[in-house]
Order: sequence, then C-alpha cells, then structure tokens
Amino acid sequence: METKLLQEIHKVLSGFPEYWDGDTLLKNKLIEEIRSYNETVIEALLSNELVKNTYSIKLTSGLLFKSEVFISMLRYKNYWDNSYTKYTNEVGLTSEGKYLKYNTDVVLDFPHKDAVLEGGMTKEDVGKREVYYHNVIAKEEIDTLFSSKILRNVKKLDERGEKDIDVFSEKENLILKGNNLIALHSLKERYAGKVKLIYIDPPYNTGGDSFRYNDRFNHSTWLTFMKNRLEAAKDLLAENGSIWINIDNNESHYLNVLLDSIFEKENFIADVIWNHTKQSKNDERFFSRHYNHLLVYAKNKETMKPFELPRTDEDNKNYRNPDNDPKGLWRAGDVRSPNLRQTLKFNIESPDGTIIHPPENGWRWSKESIEEKIKTKEIIFKPDNSGIIRKIYLSDQSGRTPENIWDSTDSGTTREANSELKALFGQSVFSTPKPEKLLRKIIQIASEENDIVLDFFLGTGTTAAVAMKMNRQFIGIEQMDYINSVSVPRLQKVIEGEQGGISEEVNWQGGGSFVYAELYRLNEEFLHGIQACQNSDELEPVIDHMKKAAYLNFKVDLEKVTAENENFQELSLEEQKDVLIQVLDLNQLYLNYSEIEDSQYDISDSVKAFNYSFYQKEGATNE
Repeated sequence: METKLLQEIHKVLSGFPEYWDGDTLLKNKLIEEIRSYNETVIEALLSNELVKNTYSIKLTSGLLFKSEVFISMLRYKNYWDNSYTKYTNEVGLTSEGKYLKYNTDVVLDFPHKDAVLEGGMTKEDVGKREVYYHNVIAKEEIDTLFSSKILRNVKKLDERGEKDIDVFSEKENLILKGNNLIALHSLKERYAGKVKLIYIDPPYNTGGDSFRYNDRFNHSTWLTFMKNRLEAAKDLLAENGSIWINIDNNESHYLNVLLDSIFEKENFIADVIWNHTKQSKNDERFFSRHYNHLLVYAKNKETMKPFELPRTDEDNKNYRNPDNDPKGLWRAGDVRSPNLRQTLKFNIESPDGTIIHPPENGWRWSKESIEEKIKTKEIIFKPDNSGIIRKIYLSDQSGRTPENIWDSTDSGTTREANSELKALFGQSVFSTPKPEKLLRKIIQIASEENDIVLDFFLGTGTTAAVAMKMNRQFIGIEQMDYINSVSVPRLQKVIEGEQGGISEEVNWQGGGSFVYAELYRLNEEFLHGIQACQNSDELEPVIDHMKKAAYLNFKVDLEKVTAENENFQELSLEEQKDVLIQVLDLNQLYLNYSEIEDSQYDISDSVKAFNYSFYQKEGATNE
C-alpha cells in the first residue's frame, strides 16, 4: 500500500518540474511551498484519490489537508533518494542522505537567533545586561526600534570650515553619530539598494576588545549582534555590490556560516588572508599568527563584474614588439583548442610551402578564421615555419585578477596604520586601526569613482578618508564619542590636503566635503549622562532629570529604586550606574521621525527642513 501511495505522489509531483533536480526531489523547496499554502500544488495532490484519502480530513465545509503529516513523510522517507545519479553528479556535505543545498536541516543555530538585541553602548568599556526582542512576539517593539529617527546637530564641513544646513543633496558624503543598527535602518529610506561597497571592521569578540556584553551568552550575543546589522546592511547593498568584513579567526568561521544564511552560500566570493604584521607574536602558544580574514560576499554574484586590479610592471614584463607591430607590445599566446572535444584539425601551409599540422587538441579557430588572422598579422609564423604564434596584445588586456593572500607590500600593516594616525594627531589614538593601503586596495577592487562606500563601524575614519581621496561617495556611522575627537577631525585634515597614507600615490591635493548629523537622542542622552558621572553626587541631578523626562522601563519604579530603597545608596558608583541603565527603556534611545511635529520636543524649523529633505518626505526640497 505504501509503495502504491508513493508512486501516486510521485506521479502528481512529476507535473511540477520546479521541484526536481534530475531525479532528486527538492524536498525543502516543496515543503516551503506547502507551508505557504500554494493552492496549485495542494489542489493537485488532493485531486489524486489515494493521496486525498491518506492526507486529508473530510469536514462538513470541505477538506482539511494534513500538511504537517505530509511534510513529515517527505522529510523521512528514503524513497525520494533512490536515484544513483545523485552520487555521480555531486560531491558535498550531506545530512540524512541529502545534499545541504537541498536541505536546511543543518544550520548555524544559537540562543536568541530569532531576536533583535536591544539598545547599545556609548562607551566601549561599559557593558549592560542584554534585552532580546523576539521577531514575532515583540514585533511592535522592533518596529519602533527600527523606525526612521530624526537627525539633528547637522552641519556641513568643507575647506571653508563648517556651516549649518537644512537641505541634503543626493551626492553628499555623510557621517552619522548614533547606534549603528538603528542608523542603518534610518538609511534605508534614502539608500536602499544603492551602496556599491560595504567594508566593516567589527569587534572581534576576543574577550579583550570592545565587545563587552554578557559573559554567559557572549558568543551567541555576538552572533545576534552581527546578524541584526548584516541583515540591515544587505538591504542597503546594490544588486551588483559586495560586503567585506575584517575579522580574526576567533569568530571568522561562525561568521562565514552566518553570512551564508544571510547572503546565501552562492554569493560567497572569497576569504582573503591579509598578513597585517611582519612581527611574530610570541604570546601565541602553538602558532604565531600574522593575519586577519577578509570575508567577501556579493548581494547577487550573477550581476557583478569580475574583480580587477591595475596591471603592474611584473604583469607586463613578457610583452615585446620584435616585428614593430603598429598595435604595440604583444606576447605569444596558445593556438591550441582549450576544448578537448574540439575537432578543428586541419593543416596550415606556410609561405615557403611547409605544412604545419594541427596540435593534438586541434586549433582554437576554424581554418577561415586562422587564415584571416594571418592576413591581419594577429597570427604569425615561427621563424623556422615549424608552427604559428598567436599575438596577445597588451593594449587588449584588462586588469589582473586579485589574489586572495595579501601581504604588507601593497596592503599595509597595523604598524603603518598607527604611524599614519600618530602623524595626524601626534599620538596613538586607537588600538587597532587599519592602514590606508588596505582600504585603497579594497575600494579599488570593489567600486568605481562616485560609487557609494559604507562603513558602519567607522572607528578612526580610515574608510571614509580613503574613499574621499579616491573620489567615492561615503557614508560612515559611529556611536562612540571619539567620532568628534578622531573620526571627524581626521576627515577635516583630509579636506585640508594632509599628505599621509595614500595621498602621494593618488595625488591627493585636498578638497571635498561631508555632512555630519546625529540621531536625535532621547534616553541615549541619559545613558551618556549616567556614564559620565564621576561620583554619586553627580548622579543626583541625572536621576532628577530622569524622573521628569526619561522613558523608563514600565516594570521599574525609579522613585522606589533610588529614594526609597536604602540598598541603592549602599551600592558602589558602578553598581548604581548599572541599576540606572537597566531602569531606562533602551528601546527609546532616539526620537522617531514620526514625532517630528510633536510640540513637546520643540524641534526647530531648520532641523525639520533637513529631515524632510533627507527622508524625501512631502514638502521636502533637494538640491
């Protein structure tokens, strides 16, 4: 009976070629369609009497398809795996006898995977207890968190200094201060599908870096933290764009799998190894490591042009012009067919009557084509007439394909990066900056002039600085306060024409501009105020202000926590700060654009005008 049933199911499904790869049923694709209530396939199944009797219940009002029972049968019956051809067509990882490309049973899983990590930090050395919003259960909270935010403290900086503006033009460079997850969602209004290149250097979660979240779920929290941001970044990326992530091996392999799930495995381009130091690291117990990974993914690899780098003297050293060919330098190329099945085998006669026999694989072109190329001197005879030579002209050559192992020669080192910053600021201002050479190479490979380059872990501003020097439009996002002491001042120095980094190589003479703006702070301002306090006395006015104006966690009574609870007064300063941070509703860090007309916020006309312009809402004007 079971064999007959499976035969009937096979008969029905054979009418749907989209669910088959040769003789192999794409079970997961079919399951997704059934769970999406695809009427066509469900009606086809129920039109078969045996299938209907087995997988449906007759109700007064009609039939109820037992979809999950049917799905369980699809998942666990080996009937669908009986074709020997699957073993001859592919080699790869399998789960329960199925290739992973047809099966989502094997995935990177971790606690809080289906959640959004709330809030963020304004100081790298201050942590907080995480709150996770589940994508389904807390949809309203997530919608609020991700809605567009008002931008304020807007100014434009160029060679004349800075000035207030109330209009945002299409080609303007942009620097945003605020939580990068929230800022990314705000950018969607204007930049969805427009960014050609995203480069980020996120926290590596080494235990000694800036990722200071809960120890118990540290690894899971980091993955959630990255997943939230990468999903938003994907929406901003152009169809022919790519994302480059600088990471070390502490999380690189997990991140690789996470990226497979977000960008799809088919869009993986490369794992580039960047040897970022020449010095041995003697603190390593087993191996001395000198490298970082650059994980590279496409939004849609099929729409991308191949990556290229400019040709070097080394690439061109074999090109000559011994016969004074007017087309210029050339080198000898292969005239054999690259296709082993090619049957272009015929004799060629040289000017002195020598017969030149075809190579073993046959000729690359037809006899007529070869004779035409001989006439135009694209093919010439060897001096002894023992064969023919194809000319490959240097003028016809495009760039060279990048390799996936980069040394310090043209990619720089961390020591160089520190030297660049010391030259600009007179001191070391960041622990792990990236050299301008590295960003130049990435930007050169993955973008063209006037393309948009995004870095939402801006740090010292290297990406934006190099993008400006290479005539790319850039967007940078940074939450930490050093944006105003390092990142923005560095870009001002670039505008002034500083000659460090790659300036000489690209003949940088200064110029350019960018717009600086901040997400309108609500509770983020209180969070910042709490963290800035040096003693308990300084906390008192912050607490008073919080009682009047802060958005508080509805589960907590601030008055009882601080004034009526004696235990609060006995806590250390850091513990008091921690309690106050937990009292804040961190889903209200910034002011939503939807509140721009609310009189309680007293938003100025110029701020309103800029936001109308930026978000391209009704009444906006753009240059």
